[in-house]
Amino acid sequence: MTNPRAALPRVLGVRGAVAMGLGSILGTGVFVSIGVAARASGPLLLVAVVLAGVVAIFNGLSSAELAANHPVSGGTYEYGYRYSSPSLGFAAGWMFVCAKTASAATAALGVAGYVVNALGAGARWSTALGLAVVVALTLVVASGVRRSNRVNAGMVAVTLGVLVLFVAVGLASVRPFGHAAVAWTYPIGVKGVLYATALMFVAYTGYGRIATLGEEIREPRRSIPKAVVLALVATMCVYAGVGVVLLGSMSADGVGPAAVAAPLVVAARRFALPEVAPLVTLGAVSAMLGVLLNLLLGISRVLLAMARRGDVPAWLGTLDGSELSPRRAVLATGALSGLLVFVGSVETTWSFSAFTVLVYYALTNLAALRLPADQRLYPVWKSWLGLSSCLGLAFWVEARIWATGLGLLMVGLGWHFVRRRSVARAAT
Repeated sequence: MTNPRAALPRVLGVRGAVAMGLGSILGTGVFVSIGVAARASGPLLLVAVVLAGVVAIFNGLSSAELAANHPVSGGTYEYGYRYSSPSLGFAAGWMFVCAKTASAATAALGVAGYVVNALGAGARWSTALGLAVVVALTLVVASGVRRSNRVNAGMVAVTLGVLVLFVAVGLASVRPFGHAAVAWTYPIGVKGVLYATALMFVAYTGYGRIATLGEEIREPRRSIPKAVVLALVATMCVYAGVGVVLLGSMSADGVGPAAVAAPLVVAARRFALPEVAPLVTLGAVSAMLGVLLNLLLGISRVLLAMARRGDVPAWLGTLDGSELSPRRAVLATGALSGLLVFVGSVETTWSFSAFTVLVYYALTNLAALRLPADQRLYPVWKSWLGLSSCLGLAFWVEARIWATGLGLLMVGLGWHFVRRRSVARAAT
């Protein structure tokens, strides 16, 4: 059964929405990108973690009040259309797809990195394993949000349990801010900290999945803001604990390729109980599978919204089966993510995701600034701070990364302009 016009059923409450948010956040960020950020910022890692958390709070509140007032699938893509202009809405949707397919590829490569590290297999297997993970999770997401939510809840439970164990054993085994803080001798500086902050900001932005699933959340005006705040607070606590342990367990030789691919496992092997390391591998794989699942859900919902407006081919907007799942959008999302797996580098895919997601949330804050006064849930200054912090961080990634991102943005806007012109000609 197919129905291109049906609405998605509202099946998620606050707990389900928080679980989806945590499933999107607690994964690649804490198990992979924190290693990349550590290489960039060294002993100033916690500064980057805190700065990124503050920026995430500003942006999370803007996303929450937009989603509460306009609870449909599509996130800032829909908010831009409603509160600003079609061009801003399209740009947001385009940047979201670019950012999150790169994040999905990073999650898949992260799973492969931890598995390869645990098995002692050659790095050449990472790409093939990452691609297999994308295919498997795409099939799960295509079956509908109910099944995806059940799978996600199990993954979140395993992830939280492993992270609590890692922090507890780690704090008893290492000296927080000990030898690592004095042994790292390479220069850090402002650039390294801000680059690390940009990378860690992406590690918080899974809360946006709550907004993009707005059409499937019950009582969205009450549930969405509450779920976003709860997810962010829980995440900040986890990242702070993991960051302290990581700083105390890694020295200058601990930020090489192995520590970037599987940083928490490298740290756990130095604990008084090295048996924790295999459990960390299990938690990392579970967490990043959860992230990938949630990314495939979120990207497909944005593609669904874009198809409904004609900004991408209309066949992507069809809902299929008894679960009314946007299967074609899910399959297209899986295909795009699978292609990016062939990049093969978690730092490259994550840096690209950092730039494009910062642009996306800058557009989110622009839309939030246009909310009528009677629809605001929070002070307007938080959107100004969110906008300025996103734009301020976006260009601290490598020049080749942000140049590629800007190029893709121009290509997308060019397509949007041509499509609108052709539609206008057809109408006349």
